Amino acid sequence: MRDLRIVFMGTPDFAVTILKTLVDKEYNIVGVITAPDKPAGRGRKLNESAVKVYANSQNLNIMQPTNLKDSLFNEELKSLNANLQIVVAFRMLPKIVWQMPEYGTFNLHASLLPNYRGAAPINWAIINGETKTGVSTFFIDEKIDTGEMILQEEIEIGKNENVGSLHDKLMILGSDLVIRTVDLIKKGKVETTPQLENSKIKTAYKLNKENCKIDWSKSIDSIHNLIRGLNPYPAAWSILYNNEEELAIKIYNTEKIIESHSYSIGKVIASKKEMKVVVKEGFIKVLDIKLPGKRTMDIKSLLNGYNFENDAKML
Repeated sequence: MRDLRIVFMGTPDFAVTILKTLVDKEYNIVGVITAPDKPAGRGRKLNESAVKVYANSQNLNIMQPTNLKDSLFNEELKSLNANLQIVVAFRMLPKIVWQMPEYGTFNLHASLLPNYRGAAPINWAIINGETKTGVSTFFIDEKIDTGEMILQEEIEIGKNENVGSLHDKLMILGSDLVIRTVDLIKKGKVETTPQLENSKIKTAYKLNKENCKIDWSKSIDSIHNLIRGLNPYPAAWSILYNNEEELAIKIYNTEKIIESHSYSIGKVIASKKEMKVVVKEGFIKVLDIKLPGKRTMDIKSLLNGYNFENDAKML
């Protein structure tokens, strides 16, 4: 049985759950590497990463390098004498870092690799209408998310599941997979398999303003999937033309109504109780919406004090 000395690398909440599981299982965490503090909010107060907040609560040794190739950082990392590194939702590592430990550096990725390599795997699985996804562990190599696979676990995606609920399920599944992976490494029983490359591999592109905008000319399924794949964060958005104003709005929850009609695409149809947007195969019924400068609200609350004109439309 190997005596493991682990360095953990991660930044957001997703990574905290995995780190907490390792701590609870009493693994020897000799160092935690996370993103530097960033100014946030109107007061530009320094914001600590979720991983740093948790690591502090456990009195773990924290490092926050701005440059992972910096020689002083690498000397400090080497001095920890770690023989295993675990990476969860962190940035790309230089070779000098991932090659350092004797038993390697493995990554937990929230997809069924080789599909959805990249920055936003949970979002894109829903956006693309997948019915299943999962988590994978693999040893890091020179490219992004391409290393030799260790373990993989699959999970179903619910019909109307959003990225928030799927994120939480994968976080728990990922914790279990990391522990199973660490146990195999501890026993010296890891068997890896190469990722099979093919032309149909789907990519988890970084989310930006452009690919989060709703295109109302697309199919009803594509629109519905985009909205749930971006709910609650970063949220799908559209330009609402109403009362001679153009407003950038965010849409969170929707329902599909498949029905033939003769309306023009993007037209907003609103009553006192509901709001629908016309699409090719029917209507997207909007359930939760956010107008500029306002809080997110359900559609009935919005309609209490907001009127849609007859020529209102989504652009």
